[in-house]
Amino acid sequence: MCAVAGSLLGLAALLPVGLAAQTANPYQGSVVTGQATGQTIDLSLDDAIQRGLRANLGIILSGTETASARGQRLSLLQSLLPTVDFNATEAEMQTDLPAQGLRIKGFPTIIGPFGYTDLRASLSWSLVNVASLRNYLAARHNFAAAQLSAQDARQMVILTVGNAYLLTLADETRVQSAEAQVATSKVSLDQAVANHNAGTAPQLDELRARVDYQTQQQELIVARNALEKDKLALARVIGLPLDQKFTLADTAPYAAFDQIDVTKAIQQAQANRKDLAALVEKEQAAEQQRKAATADRLPTVKANADYGDIGVNPAHSHGTGNASASLSVPIFKEFALRGEAEQAQAQLDTAHAQASDRKAQVDADVRDALLDIQAAQKQVEVARSSVQLANEELKEAQERYANGVSDNLAVSQAQQSVAQANEQYVASLYRHNMAKLSLARALGVAGDYKNYLGGK
Repeated sequence: MCAVAGSLLGLAALLPVGLAAQTANPYQGSVVTGQATGQTIDLSLDDAIQRGLRANLGIILSGTETASARGQRLSLLQSLLPTVDFNATEAEMQTDLPAQGLRIKGFPTIIGPFGYTDLRASLSWSLVNVASLRNYLAARHNFAAAQLSAQDARQMVILTVGNAYLLTLADETRVQSAEAQVATSKVSLDQAVANHNAGTAPQLDELRARVDYQTQQQELIVARNALEKDKLALARVIGLPLDQKFTLADTAPYAAFDQIDVTKAIQQAQANRKDLAALVEKEQAAEQQRKAATADRLPTVKANADYGDIGVNPAHSHGTGNASASLSVPIFKEFALRGEAEQAQAQLDTAHAQASDRKAQVDADVRDALLDIQAAQKQVEVARSSVQLANEELKEAQERYANGVSDNLAVSQAQQSVAQANEQYVASLYRHNMAKLSLARALGVAGDYKNYLGGK
């Protein structure tokens, strides 16, 4: 149960509540690269993060969104530039005049066949179109927002991979602790069986020791299962083939975190967070779109021209051309224009609210991470002391039972205390490291995760 709780705790740190929301989180998936080898590879935290930055689905999707925004910007740029087309026409015709309603005495009813060649270039240019200009500026801001979101995606990948790696490290520690507890329970069981056979201890002691031993075996099974499942989750987020065997090369770090100035930390986060900057760009894009909706009321001026060479064939042809300009003024489009303006204003209000909320969220992220660090650091220190005390208690209870001073109830209780103390230490160490990694993400400097996991 403890190992399963640890797994859920790690996932809850990153994912929304609900199975559907978890499966929809792109950062929990990846594009698998390469084939599994028969060898077991050593995977460090740095290696895992680098793999995640290349293969994680979240960062790949952010790249495709950036490409889409770039394409939209280029499309809207063309609306501001002249469009030039070339057409080549080679025609061969025959006309039936009576079919066209022309019946003239003495005039042939069929004309042709005849033909012509027309080589022509045409130009079309919206000289004055304020709405198109505003839409292009909005697309530029959307493209900048997509680029910033792609940079923020790297921060999220580091946080996601770091969480998966630290959680797997915690699982390994739980397995080692459970194996040690099984070994200790086996010693107590053998001792209780020997004492019972010798007639110096009741059968109750043997039954109690056997129950404790089997309970620890169950805990070991649960811990090993949680480890294997979290290793699969780690492989999923970094694009590693699921049948690839690997071991973790790093151990769970611990270093006391120095206190930092909260005000300066929040200012740093406000300046560095790419997700906040992306929302600011989206707000500016919405502002340009609102102005574009207003500009639809303005007149537009469009120029058209063409020049070409036409004749019965290229050798017997002559150049021809024409040019025109048109002025278009909306007269009766009030409802459509007013509707577009209201929609654009609603989008602007939404973007403004989202940017304002994200700014407050950045503040909360920093404060939450600092509070979690302080609490987890104290928990680690207390849990470390509890492990030492519980081991001393177990040692003394075992000695008292071996000397016949007491039954093995105290040994059973001491073993439970050791298991609980170890679980508290593993969980608090995981929370402490995740809180420091979350602080790096909150400050917008997740790429410097080594400095934060090392204590800073």
